[in-house]
Amino acid sequence: MTIPCMRKAKAEGRKLVQVTANTPEELRATEEAGIDMMVSDAANAGIIRQHNKTTFCTAAIKMTEHATTDDILREAFRALQAGVDAIITPRSFQVVETLAREGIPVMGHLGLVPRKSVLIGGMRAVGKTAEEALELFRDYKRLECAGAFAVESEVIAAQTMAEIAMLTPLICVSLGSGKGGDVNFLFQTDLTGETPNPPRHVQVFGNFSSLHQKVHDARIAALTAFREAATSGAFPPDHITPAMSEAEHEKLLHSTDNI
Repeated sequence: MTIPCMRKAKAEGRKLVQVTANTPEELRATEEAGIDMMVSDAANAGIIRQHNKTTFCTAAIKMTEHATTDDILREAFRALQAGVDAIITPRSFQVVETLAREGIPVMGHLGLVPRKSVLIGGMRAVGKTAEEALELFRDYKRLECAGAFAVESEVIAAQTMAEIAMLTPLICVSLGSGKGGDVNFLFQTDLTGETPNPPRHVQVFGNFSSLHQKVHDARIAALTAFREAATSGAFPPDHITPAMSEAEHEKLLHSTDNI
C-alpha cells in the first residue's frame, strides 16, 4: 500500500481498512489478516517492522508528549527512520504544513478530537448542522492547503462525511463517521472485544474479554497447583532433578564426615 494506491482506491470507490496495532501480537495479526493500513504509537516505532513488514503504518505522535514543532519534527523523523510510512497529528494546520514541507506524509485529525473536545462542548458528534458541516469542510480545505494526504475523520455525521469525502482529494479515514469515507477505521482493542464499554461507534467482531478471563483463570490454576505441589513435597519430582551417582554420593558423605 502506498499513497498513490490509496488515491486510486478513492477514485474507484473501493474502500480500504485501517486498524490500530501496537503489540507484537497485534502487529502480526494485522499483517496476516490482510488489513490495508494501521496506526501505531510513535513510541512503538522501534518494534513495528520486526513484527509487520508490509502494512502501511502511520505513527501517531501524542499531543501531550511532544509540545513544540521542533519536538514533533524530531519525533517524526525518528519514527520514519524506524520504518513507518507516515505521521498522524491532531495539531495545528501550521504543524501539518511544517511536516509536509519536509516531505513527510502527514495525516491530520478532524471532527471529534478527544484532546480538544472541551472546545466543542464535550465528547459529541460533529457536523450535525449545516453550519457546522460547512465550517468542518473549510477545515478540510485548510488541511489540504497545509499539505496533508489524509485525515482521520472522527465521529462526524454520516451525511456530512459523505459530502466532504466527495469534495476533497484527502483520503478520508472514517472512525465512527459512517460509510462515506474512503477508509473504515476501528481500534483493534475495540473491535476484538477487549475494551469494556466500547464507544457507541464501535462494532465488536470478537470476544477477547472472555478469552482473557479464561487465560487469567488458567494462570491462577497453574500457580495454585505449583504452590500446592511445592509445599507438599511433590515438587520437584526426581525425574527432572539432576542427581549424583551412588558412588559419588558415598564419597561426598565420607568427605563431609571428615570436616
